[in-house]
Formats: sequence, structure tokens, C-alpha cells
Amino acid sequence: MKHLPKHLQPRWRYLTVRLETWPDGTLDRGPFQREVWYAAQNLLGDVASADADLTVVRFESWEGGAEAIVRVRRGESERARAMLACVDAVGTDPVGLQVAGISGTVRACEEKYMRGPPERTEQRRVTVEDAERSAVARNGRLDYRTDDGFTAGTELDTE
Repeated sequence: MKHLPKHLQPRWRYLTVRLETWPDGTLDRGPFQREVWYAAQNLLGDVASADADLTVVRFESWEGGAEAIVRVRRGESERARAMLACVDAVGTDPVGLQVAGISGTVRACEEKYMRGPPERTEQRRVTVEDAERSAVARNGRLDYRTDDGFTAGTELDTE
């Protein structure tokens, strides 16, 4: 089968997406791709989500977070941002999601926007509500364990 001429080939844009979850959460490519497709279908319907054609091209995860490159058709970048904003959980783990940037090639996306895992996370013991709890400090925030799971806070919340 012959390839399409260059002027008929689809044009793509690539979005770098950063995901963050609780410190004990794990994120995988398959469940993230599934959530992206579900969010696209729920927001815009089958036809419009097929036009955008969101596909996870690269995925790198670590404890408590991940980065992904999502491919989208040119001209659908704003819709893709809206679709990605609808993703609130991957599997059973709640996530915070941020689109770091848009580029025309995967390589440019990797070079400009992908940072990898946070440089430092450390375990601490903090006092919250007159009780000592274990916490994970990262990026100036504290995630401390409560009876129901994790709660996010800052240094000022624990004094």
C-alpha cells in the first residue's frame, strides 16, 4: 500500500502533560489513555473526540506522579486542553493535571517541557491537630497521612 503524499498526511501537535497524585499512588500509561478517551467522549461526544484523536505517545511515571506526551490533530489543541482538564482520576488514584506546553514535534516537547521526577522528596514527621503524623515533602508542599488517606498542606499548616 502506498503512503499518502505529504500534503495529505495528517498534521499533529504534541502536548506535554504533568500528573501528580498522592505519594503512594502509581500511574500507568494504559489507565491514563483510557481516562483521556473517556473524558473526550463525555465532554464532546464520539464524533468530536474522534476528530481530536488524542493518543498518549510517551509516558514516564514515578512514585506520586508522571509526565506524558499526548498527540492531537492540528487545530484541536484547545479542545484537547479542555478534554484533559476533565481527567480527575487515573484508575483509583485522584490526579492533578497540568498541560506544560504544546509543540510541533515529540523531540521539541521532550526538550522544552519534560522535567522528570521532582528532585527531592523526603519523609518527615509533622504535628497536625496535636498528633504526630508521617508526611512526604515535595515541591514546598506536605502530604501527610490521616486516618482517611492523605491530606495536602504546607509548612505553615503543621506548626
